[in-house]
Amino acid sequence: MRHLFHLFALEIVMEKLKLIIAREYMSMIGRKSFIVMTILLPVLMILVIALPLLIGYLNDAGSDVEQVAVIDETGRYAAAIENNDLYSFVPMRADSVGDPRAFYDKTSGSLAAVVVIPRDVDSTAQVTVYSDKTVNVSLKSHIARALSDTITQAHIAAYGVPNLQRMIDEANVDIDVKSVKWGEDGSETESSTEIAMVIGMVLAFLTYMFVLMYGAMIMNGVIEEKTNRIVEVIVSSCKPFQLMMGKIIGVALVGLTQMAIWAVVMAGITAITGSVLGVGALVDPGTAMTQANMPDDATVDMDLVNVWNAVMSVNYGQILSCFVLYFIGGYLLYASLFAGFGSAVDQANDASQFTTPIILIMIVALYAGMACMENPSGPMAVWCSIIPFTSPIVMMVRLPYDVPFWQLALSIVLLYATAAGMIWIASRIYRTGILLYGKKTSFKEIVRWLK
Repeated sequence: MRHLFHLFALEIVMEKLKLIIAREYMSMIGRKSFIVMTILLPVLMILVIALPLLIGYLNDAGSDVEQVAVIDETGRYAAAIENNDLYSFVPMRADSVGDPRAFYDKTSGSLAAVVVIPRDVDSTAQVTVYSDKTVNVSLKSHIARALSDTITQAHIAAYGVPNLQRMIDEANVDIDVKSVKWGEDGSETESSTEIAMVIGMVLAFLTYMFVLMYGAMIMNGVIEEKTNRIVEVIVSSCKPFQLMMGKIIGVALVGLTQMAIWAVVMAGITAITGSVLGVGALVDPGTAMTQANMPDDATVDMDLVNVWNAVMSVNYGQILSCFVLYFIGGYLLYASLFAGFGSAVDQANDASQFTTPIILIMIVALYAGMACMENPSGPMAVWCSIIPFTSPIVMMVRLPYDVPFWQLALSIVLLYATAAGMIWIASRIYRTGILLYGKKTSFKEIVRWLK
């Protein structure tokens, strides 16, 4: 009979918890802010990538070609500065110009600048650009590149050694380091260290952003309900622990829903991009595309295909699965603290004394993840990926570099065990602080609540 009573009580508790979770979930996904953020973030990510390219294109497209006079006192190097999309260079004889300033003034503003190549440029390696405005960096860089190559070739020719330039060109070798990963069956897959670094850092930043965003969302929700005295009505029909866990789980489901929508959108964008670029049909998921197995009529640049193969060589299934696990674990750990400390204050401004240490820990974890990119198997990277307060962020950086299974398992176990401990601590703070009004709470008093 007692066993049936406990089962019945547990069922009532679970029903109440489900109702709280459903209420929290439905109230948040129905808000305009949720809909706007869900739609806005993928658009912002696309804009972050496309906007610099668009700005650069518009900057170049909207510019008129400016005239630049080149006064070559050597009579040998003016022709080396070729025209580009921004500037048209007009070679001038030094004896026909005289004073560069007087010549510039006579043009009545038709010239953007005057370049003077002195007679001793071979020894001084110095050229002067005159203008009544600050000289653009693009103009200086274009002149420097053109004259550096030309004068270097002139110096080589001055040695009088036959075919010296050809010998130097043949001796100049650029090494292309290719990353190939061995599989357990002996297979070889081309990989990319740079792509692994980018994926790891993006996932670490997303974990940091989501945990902080949803944790703060819980704290603000707790403070709002406490300020409006709604919580007094709610706790009359359920326990404070049930209310806290309902909030945490409800917001977690909102976060997972949002991330699932973003994942589908980004997968669609990736598929469309691959189709537009023409590499989707050429890449076999099980085989790296090479020049030998490309179709005869394929016109895709091999560099683009190699990049695509490297991107697709990443084990996205494992990475995304671990990302969800670490997101949930890190969220439970930090969200419980946000909920507990949120219940101890009446105003959001008063919560800064409690939330600042939490945010600082997360910032330290983010910087540790950035530092670990150069050495993902080093001692700092290993320890920070195991310590529960930093592991949700740092492990995301290490995952694309094939973390040993025992480190991954130990990290997850410690993360969820610590999250359970933080939930227990937060519940003790929550049950006391949720009904406490009109009093500023200190750390010392919170410790007393725990005891």
